[in-house]
Amino acid sequence: MSSVLPGQVQRVLSGMRPTGRLHLGHYHGVLKNWLKLQNEYECFFFVADWHALTTHYEDPRGFEESVWDMVIDWLAVGVDPDSATLFIQSRVPEHAELHVLLSMITPLSWLERVPTYKDQQLKLKDKDLSTYGFLGYPLLQSADILIYRAGMVPVGEDQVAHVEITREVARRFNYLYGREPGYEDLCRAAIKKMGKKAGKLYDELRAAWLERGDRDALGTARELVEKQMNITLGDRERLLGFFEGGGRQILLEPQALLTEAAKMPGLDGQKMSKSYNNTIGLRESPEEITKKLRTMPTDPQRVRRTDPGDPDKCPVWQFHLVYSGADVKQWVQAGCRSAAIGCLECKQPVVDAVLAELKPIQERAAALADDPTLVKNVIAKGCRHARDTAEQTLQDVRRSMGLEYK
Repeated sequence: MSSVLPGQVQRVLSGMRPTGRLHLGHYHGVLKNWLKLQNEYECFFFVADWHALTTHYEDPRGFEESVWDMVIDWLAVGVDPDSATLFIQSRVPEHAELHVLLSMITPLSWLERVPTYKDQQLKLKDKDLSTYGFLGYPLLQSADILIYRAGMVPVGEDQVAHVEITREVARRFNYLYGREPGYEDLCRAAIKKMGKKAGKLYDELRAAWLERGDRDALGTARELVEKQMNITLGDRERLLGFFEGGGRQILLEPQALLTEAAKMPGLDGQKMSKSYNNTIGLRESPEEITKKLRTMPTDPQRVRRTDPGDPDKCPVWQFHLVYSGADVKQWVQAGCRSAAIGCLECKQPVVDAVLAELKPIQERAAALADDPTLVKNVIAKGCRHARDTAEQTLQDVRRSMGLEYK
């Protein structure tokens, strides 16, 4: 059974926590993808300030400045408010209402098995994350997606689980509130047609899925239903829907739009991240950027200028992979391995390329920083459009849950 609502498959949703001014890792890892998507789909890009509170609730000072700094960087790199809707999560309270309503139907075990739940608790041991907000943040993410009936969510492989739980929540909601008249009776009749043994197994598998989120049970049940020879095609579709949450599609099941892993390394060769203190900010001065790049660590085996080196062991080579053409790469490989060029010579093409890339971004950012009213008007307009769109979904949700009082 298709889970696509007419006209909605082209809608994309993506968000970023407000971390303040952005760096090259954000640009190459997320924003360049947004620039492509905004020209191909109907895009909603949002500042996930509520999500930031799930791990930084104890000290929200600086949130406001971080939000506006991040939005300025979005606009400076070319995210176009005429092509995409830009908004702040907390300015669209419909997200919170849908989150509450979905929390009424979402099994606790579904949230506890999200891979990042325990991973983040281990990584952030210095923070008390034994809060309802942290446990429930995957469901808030689901509300973020489902409120816009987004057909696609750009994510890396490590975030696919969050899209999957969103699909499961939508499926369960549709099962509970989107069934045809007599739907459950029709499904029970179809189960009887399967025979006593197969029917009992189906019920056991369904319980394992709904109560514990057992993925193996889901796959086994699909095979079981497809093998049945004594039920009609309509019964088969009902049983698959009954198991997975079929029925009228009030909420759209989104698809994960896999994006390539960020190729932007940090100054030390690790992933570029503020937590590693190895970043180049989009708005850092040319002098500071030049200094950072010229003092980058290189191949530790190359102590003297005359020592041959190995580019594959040098963080600078990772920058060449991002910024240099084939001729420069060949020059680096030959010159480093033969000691024909020094490390500062090797770094100069990277310095030139990074400064050239950032110059127009920095010029636009400076103009935007001087006109904060323009930036705030962009967000205000985006918030109004986001609220109007979200309210359309909520009207259907309230009506289906019996909350539309006249």
